[in-house]
Amino acid sequence: MTDDWVTVGIIVRPHGHRGAVMVVPQTDFAAERFRPGAELYWRRDDKDSIVRVTDSREYKGRWVITLDSVASMNEAELLRGVELRVPTGKRHALNEREYYVHDLEGCAVVTPAGETVGTVTGIQFGSGAPLLSIVDERGEVLVPMVEGICREIDLEGKRIVVDPPAGLIELNRRKPA
Repeated sequence: MTDDWVTVGIIVRPHGHRGAVMVVPQTDFAAERFRPGAELYWRRDDKDSIVRVTDSREYKGRWVITLDSVASMNEAELLRGVELRVPTGKRHALNEREYYVHDLEGCAVVTPAGETVGTVTGIQFGSGAPLLSIVDERGEVLVPMVEGICREIDLEGKRIVVDPPAGLIELNRRKPA
């Protein structure tokens, strides 16, 4: 798939014996994306294909979905790691100061003084505020994506200015393995 696609979920394992799969959502609009009748896209055997959701339900922050082309647990097992996507043009409009993860990935992160912190490789959720995962040759550092720290986000320029409290970067940096 090209960059014209947005991942909305990742299949992590089969669920049950009838071909349902467990999906980790990568969207804030999971109920709409995984509703029965929704059309999603995936890449299998080096080919992009459309797949239709026939049944779904939320389960502990994840989604159990049934897809029209998957009828058995064995078929579902082959889908581990498959990304479910939608065309970029079908993204929801976001409010001011809301961003898609894939738009933040690859952004250079600097301090107001111009010191390079690294490059955003992803966002970690689940700890209250989202955390920017920033990597450079010194390792990875997690920086809260809150208004008081993230001072400027320039998606066109692929640049984020952070003004963390003294010592936050040094204390949070994990050395590369």
